[in-house]
Amino acid sequence: MKYTTKTEYGLNCLVYMARHGGIQPITIKEIAAAEKYSPTYIEKILQSLRTAKIVSASHGNHGGYVLARRPNEITLKEVIDALEGSTFDVYCEPETRDQIVCTHYCACGVKPVWQKAKTLLDQYFVSVTLETLMNGAAVEA
Repeated sequence: MKYTTKTEYGLNCLVYMARHGGIQPITIKEIAAAEKYSPTYIEKILQSLRTAKIVSASHGNHGGYVLARRPNEITLKEVIDALEGSTFDVYCEPETRDQIVCTHYCACGVKPVWQKAKTLLDQYFVSVTLETLMNGAAVEA
């Protein structure tokens, strides 16, 4: 489990949007200037978040990006899934097993540990919302 700057920057952009009401369109330039990020990179991140229906976009003079839902309805898991693909890759799962060749698949004693870790992470990340991050509230594990 390793998250890239896409997730870090994406979360910071979403928190920025949430702190500014979440309903007034905010431009890529405004976010990039405030967070000191590359506008091109922010555009790619926001496109991924738009595809995942976490943000929506409007065009024109008063266009920009807004949150598609309230901050308490957007979970950390959704954001990670949208930007990274999943929270934790269990490579011995049937859908990812052909990415890595494992000769111990049938007798693997570690597989249940990875599956449990993914389940626990997913449950935790679902409990953390954008509102939680925006408020800087501590989250119980």
